[in-house]
Amino acid sequence: MTIYARRVPDFIKWIITIAALVGIGAIVRHDARLVDTGQTPFDGSTASDAAGRARYDVTRLASDQMAGRMTGTEGEHRAADFIIGELTRIGAQPLPGRNFLFPFQFTAGGRDGGSTITVATNCKACPPVADVQGKSDVQALSFSDDGTVTAPVVFAGYGIVVPESQGFGYDSYATLDVKDKIVLVLRYFPEDADQKTKGILARYADLRYKALAARQHGARALIVVTGPHSPNAGETIPMTFDTALSGSGIVAASISAQVATAIFSESGKTLEQAQHALDDANPHVAGFALADRAITIHTAVVREKKTGNDVVAFLPASGANAAAKPWIALGAHYDHLGHGESGGSLATKDDAGKIHHGADDNASGDAAVLLVGEALAKESRARNVLLDFWSGEELGLVGSEAFVKTPPIPLDQIDAYLNFDMVGRMQDNKLTVQATGSSEAWPRILEQANVAAGFDLVLQPDPYQPTDVASFNEARVPSLAFFTGTHPDYHKPSDTADKIDYDDLARVADFATAIVRRLEGAEPLTFTKVEQQASSGPGLAGVRVTTGTIPDYSTDVKGLMLSGVIGGGPAEQAGLRKGDVIVEIAGQTITNIYDYTYALDVLKIGERVKVVYIRDGKRNETTLTPAARK
Repeated sequence: MTIYARRVPDFIKWIITIAALVGIGAIVRHDARLVDTGQTPFDGSTASDAAGRARYDVTRLASDQMAGRMTGTEGEHRAADFIIGELTRIGAQPLPGRNFLFPFQFTAGGRDGGSTITVATNCKACPPVADVQGKSDVQALSFSDDGTVTAPVVFAGYGIVVPESQGFGYDSYATLDVKDKIVLVLRYFPEDADQKTKGILARYADLRYKALAARQHGARALIVVTGPHSPNAGETIPMTFDTALSGSGIVAASISAQVATAIFSESGKTLEQAQHALDDANPHVAGFALADRAITIHTAVVREKKTGNDVVAFLPASGANAAAKPWIALGAHYDHLGHGESGGSLATKDDAGKIHHGADDNASGDAAVLLVGEALAKESRARNVLLDFWSGEELGLVGSEAFVKTPPIPLDQIDAYLNFDMVGRMQDNKLTVQATGSSEAWPRILEQANVAAGFDLVLQPDPYQPTDVASFNEARVPSLAFFTGTHPDYHKPSDTADKIDYDDLARVADFATAIVRRLEGAEPLTFTKVEQQASSGPGLAGVRVTTGTIPDYSTDVKGLMLSGVIGGGPAEQAGLRKGDVIVEIAGQTITNIYDYTYALDVLKIGERVKVVYIRDGKRNETTLTPAARK
């Protein structure tokens, strides 16, 4: 499950490696490849009941060999092959004219394409003070635009701006004129501030937020140095994983202490002195112009696009399928965080870089779908049953969104979609069922099916959840999402197979199977659009606001493209709709999802703001009134 928050393997080498480790297992042919799943054919002896089969599936998917199943990696491919082997075993088939894999493209990060920096004096005839390239001295930040900027440089301290709505005054730009300048800022936040102050400043110390602040103040470029009092002192910042498909609207790079020393050399202060003056977080300590220095910064970012794969299969109806909506769909995401390198990891410092096994998130959901599929495969079916395994969920529902954008079957023929995300760690017999408001029939169906299951059900009507059910709700498919709750191992390497409650996982699958059986003999469900329940009245500073927008994470447009709006929410009331691209809100320029997230901090509940958006190639304006997030 994602918070809201990619590779073709050398498969010949992989076959040899896995064969050496576990012996040649089942062979599955798909996508014109011959792949060893490393999987022993299931004959019933490994496990004699549903709980045992779930244990088998979760243990394999959460094993070290799957390496955390990060989208587009060899681990994802191994997991897909394992799932295909299980689907084949239970008798599921690829959709007509397709194979099991449904590929989609996404941005997997980037690398520096040869950034450079030249530090010069105002003496045009003088040689440069420094003229360097190479990752040890200058490296583009992952969200940088490509470009070359020559301009004077201004030191803006930590480059942090805390919005007025937070009731805490801190603005690194308060006394500075940085228009058309290059801004130099320190990485992180004041080192000697008290814990409460650090907690406030840390939220606005993200490099993307600093780039946004510099851009909003008119700067042409941002350079970042890690100060001598900070962790990783003097080092450039490694190019990190970044799922944005476009730059941030500003040239941005990190520099070494050596380059920073050259920039400060005629200022009368050293970098160490400048950082020391700022480190108690006194808001009255200002930055200053480095009047004798001009910088030429050139950045180049090579963004890597890679391919992930959804796995899709179906169980055909047993006889003539004359239903008005002949499909029922079940789904779970099978990707996870790899070694935590893509963000979203909550690993401690000691566990950083270790395999994030994702047993509950979401091998448990995959096992549930396979259990339901196997149960339904053994009996007569009135409708086709679609079995979906999504990748890219942890990157922002990328796989399921790709599916609903280019569906292999008409979405209006899907009667219902059931999603399973984190269903392996039940506590006190409590099963949360989300999105129940997407059809008026759900409460009755759930009540009837629960007579035998006996769960303490918690029904949540809201379908706007940070999991793949949101994609199907946006496509107007009545949906449910099953969830047994979070736990201390969430998004950590410690989310391992030995911590799953397999008996209760099997009960969840039995419950879902009973729901599908009830759907098969009933009239098609009617979709209900859930109106957002939110307060529009004034709120206290620090209460997070909502605009009722649903971002599209898979586009490379400049701005925030909407994949939809929440029913009854501020965006819908403002006239915004799916496909609109927001380029400005409350005076803040928006180039991507990150800018938009940061811009929310300047909004106030109940105060109208101007929104500029692009629709059908034309620039439009509207006003939006943010509401309080419940």
